[in-house]
Amino acid sequence: MWATVFRRIGIGIVLIWVVSLLIFLVTAVLPGDAATIRLGQNATPESLSALRKELGLDRPFHVQYFSWIGILVTGDLGISAAGGATIASLIDARIWNTLFMTGIVAGISIPLSVFLGLVAAMNPGRLLDRIVTSGTLGLIAVPDFLIAIVMILVLAVQLGIVPAVSYLSGTEDFLTSLRILTLPILTLVVVVSAQMIRMTRAGVLNVMSSPYIEMAILKGVPRQRIILRHALLNAIGPIVNVIALNLAYLVSGVVVVETIFSYPGLAKLMVDGVQTRDIPLVQACAMIFCGTYVILILIADIASIVTNPRLRHPK
Repeated sequence: MWATVFRRIGIGIVLIWVVSLLIFLVTAVLPGDAATIRLGQNATPESLSALRKELGLDRPFHVQYFSWIGILVTGDLGISAAGGATIASLIDARIWNTLFMTGIVAGISIPLSVFLGLVAAMNPGRLLDRIVTSGTLGLIAVPDFLIAIVMILVLAVQLGIVPAVSYLSGTEDFLTSLRILTLPILTLVVVVSAQMIRMTRAGVLNVMSSPYIEMAILKGVPRQRIILRHALLNAIGPIVNVIALNLAYLVSGVVVVETIFSYPGLAKLMVDGVQTRDIPLVQACAMIFCGTYVILILIADIASIVTNPRLRHPK
């Protein structure tokens, strides 16, 4: 088992390196650069050349890449090319906002999704199951920006019970922060819960067709006990994987939600970096997002190995 775990960790490290190379390649071909953004369109060629040399933009591609990797390995994210501030300070001011909202959404959506998925699995083909499956399928088909707009129209514009803009100054208490973040939290809970509910239901029902489950049913064991004590533990692998994917989405894939609600999170910071051609900032945010994806999926993969004997002892 440990050999399999260490092999997956090694694959994760290699994957992060490949992702870093792709990020650097993609950001290198973005139109414009930080020198043009900082000096403006009326800058002279001499001033642009001098600033590019100062920022290191005139160096060969491979030199810039290995210099960037060396900075990342040491934990120093570098200096913002657009504003001159340290990237660590810019990210530190935003990442806690993202983690705060992510923690609240995860704390609501994960228990809710597992509960509704189990309820649907305990009543296959019945009215409650059809309501849950039809509702989740419909929500998966609706884009997150449309859900956000509907939330704004109903709760903020029509009813006026919550603010339409979710801006935090940092001086609010916990309850005030929750009220300000009501709309993005509800939007994200709806978006991520639908997939987790369907995966929980599908995973449990898939295990229910196993021979040992059928034997337990023939022995007269109540269906609820079979699902909670036997099927759920064996279906935990795919459930954990979809939970990890949605947690990664909460950290990195909420660009649309943060933009709509003007929430000062990490995804919004990366969008601002793209607009100002602040390539080091964009690269640092992208590495945080991709590293989060890889780490969470790796944790889910290891959890599947630990909980599934067939994966612990592969033939």
